Amino acid sequence: MAYELHYWPTIQGRGEFVRLALEAAGADYVDVARGRGKGQGVTASLRRMAAKDLVQPPFAPPFLVHGARTIGQTAAILLYLGPRLGLVGKSEAARIWTHQLQLTVADVVAEVHETHHPIATGLYYEEQKKEAVKRAKAFREQRIPKFLDWFNTVLARNPAGSRWLVGARLGYADLSLFQLVDGLLYAFPKATQRALETRPLVAALHLRVAGHRRVAPYLASERRIAFNEDGIFRRYPELDG
Repeated sequence: MAYELHYWPTIQGRGEFVRLALEAAGADYVDVARGRGKGQGVTASLRRMAAKDLVQPPFAPPFLVHGARTIGQTAAILLYLGPRLGLVGKSEAARIWTHQLQLTVADVVAEVHETHHPIATGLYYEEQKKEAVKRAKAFREQRIPKFLDWFNTVLARNPAGSRWLVGARLGYADLSLFQLVDGLLYAFPKATQRALETRPLVAALHLRVAGHRRVAPYLASERRIAFNEDGIFRRYPELDG
């Protein structure tokens, strides 16, 4: 039974964390909103989300449909997919720790969004640019180093070695950290490069995931949507430094 991923078709956004897990595992999945066949496209995703017979409706994309289950929120989707795709350890401790790492990634992603929309999501960037410059400065100087420092420490303290965040194999948290770093390098290239110079384990993991036997072909394919200024990670030169 194929997984159905529902997310916006023109941005990576929060849906990309799920796509990476599905791609890395070689899973059978349909990117519904990007499809053109019967029962596909943005309208199909919106219709599914708004279905009146859906007892547990998702708040917003991304959401995953698998059989009778409809699961919203990126971290919850990955919590569900992890054991099914072989991207999380078998022990309860490994699953909880991996979930904690994923939730921390989600925290950073939320802060990234607030660098270009510090006042309101409903306002254009140009309407809050002055505030965005101030917010981005604090994010670059304080938050990027703090978060990457923590992930570097997690890698260093992994009893199974510093290649991966949890255990001795690639997990979904590693894929998500890759995506976070990749997005930061796009949005804040100068600040992120400086931060990675003193967080070598994070930098090495980013390169390791990029070279994964399934991830590398995906990144080079048309399935990988390019970063753009409609997504979460946006490159505004005035916000970097």
